[in-house]
Amino acid sequence: MSFCPKCGSIVEQAIPEGDNRLRDICTSPSCGKIHYQNPRVITGCIVESEEKILFCRRAIQPRYGLWTLPAGFLENSETISEGAARETMEEANADVEVIDLFSVFTLAHINQVYMLFRATLKTPHFGPGMESLEVELLDESQVPWDQLAFAAITETMRLYFADRKAGGFRTHIGEMRPIGEPGCRQYETLMLN
Repeated sequence: MSFCPKCGSIVEQAIPEGDNRLRDICTSPSCGKIHYQNPRVITGCIVESEEKILFCRRAIQPRYGLWTLPAGFLENSETISEGAARETMEEANADVEVIDLFSVFTLAHINQVYMLFRATLKTPHFGPGMESLEVELLDESQVPWDQLAFAAITETMRLYFADRKAGGFRTHIGEMRPIGEPGCRQYETLMLN
């Protein structure tokens, strides 16, 4: 950030009194606003229909053409479950009932937190939204594991199918860190529960 969105003055990085991190601070004595930047929350659904899960093939970047669960950024003034249902409607034209929180993954290196819920279809209707090329119900054997768009989605689905085989679902909490070169798609996952 170069200029203060509040007053237009120059912004400098400094550690505010009582803080321990560099922050963008407006240099104008009459403003002096501290601009905090916080992680983005991604919320979405594992939409269950009998033994199948609803997947979307992305029509947007990043990861155009790869598969994912319907999910996206939480908007202001909505709960995480409302955001998950909204994203599912936007990406898959599917009206869902959110059941419970299934996974929470922190990706600190890109300032994101994924929160994914189990959900069911309220009606049997679904189809591609503006951000999806196609939408399909897939059973475990049909999941294109090597074409999943995001590591948090891959890990969530591995945990989901393991829980289903074990006969019960629980909430999984973990942290994901990249392994190797910047931009690589391999991650180390540390489960916290």
